Amino acid sequence: MWFLFALLTTLSWGIADLFYKKGSDSKDSLSHLKIGVMVGLVMGIHGTLYMLIKGITLAPMDLLKYLPVSALYILSMLIGYFGLRYIELSISSPVQNSSGAITAILLYIFFPQPVGWINVFGIIVITLGVIGLAILEKRAQTEVLRAEKAEIDPKYQLSVLAITFPILYALFDALGTFADGIYLDELNLISEDAALLAYEFTWLIIAVVSYIYIRFIKQDRFNVFKQPTRASAAIFETAGQFFYVYAMTDRAIIAAPLIASYSVVSVILSRIFLKEKLSTQHYIFVVIVLIGIALLGIADEL
Repeated sequence: MWFLFALLTTLSWGIADLFYKKGSDSKDSLSHLKIGVMVGLVMGIHGTLYMLIKGITLAPMDLLKYLPVSALYILSMLIGYFGLRYIELSISSPVQNSSGAITAILLYIFFPQPVGWINVFGIIVITLGVIGLAILEKRAQTEVLRAEKAEIDPKYQLSVLAITFPILYALFDALGTFADGIYLDELNLISEDAALLAYEFTWLIIAVVSYIYIRFIKQDRFNVFKQPTRASAAIFETAGQFFYVYAMTDRAIIAAPLIASYSVVSVILSRIFLKEKLSTQHYIFVVIVLIGIALLGIADEL
């Protein structure tokens, strides 16, 4: 079942990425925190309903036990949201989208396990396809800026800042996924339900703190009931997280790079709904990623 859950995670996060792009405001210095508030709010609501429906509770120790994983994920996501404010710092950069491959390598080094050649080939194909798409997206953004004769601050292209954001995102996201693989798959340190709830309520805490900062310290008239685009991103983010926890409970070393290919879904949806033009190269890399996913599906059935 891990393969199905991984596909559902990929689809959900690909849709969320589409709404993240639409909901980001480059002129709003608090845009990343506002997105975070909506994500935490939706996750908190889902976590509460999940407990009521399943008749379970979250032990405070589980919240603390899972905190290292939650912190790594949330930090990487906030870095990603912040990067959305700058077109030049696309979150689809090659470095960021390599986090799935980094996770697979870490899991293989620290927890060696037999991986069939089809799985290895599939992981390589997906990773190359995702990186190829990221390079094309970055190139397309640069061409648009040049066509519009936009004046780009050099510090956002070549400085340490431009390099640091994608590296930090990839690092924290990869470490978070690696830790998840340990918690849920390798050592079974926590149950799927406890991990899901701990993550969602940690996000809720971050959302409350961020809202207080935005509304009362920065005096920004931020209304959570008037955020349809950001709320949509949060809903699909939460749905993806629900499926993700179960995808990582088995074969995490393979699930991680597969899930990292959610950018393919985003590219396809951007073409459909945002009318973004895709070149022949885009379609080639999309097909490459789909072939890689198919290979993992075939390997799962063997």
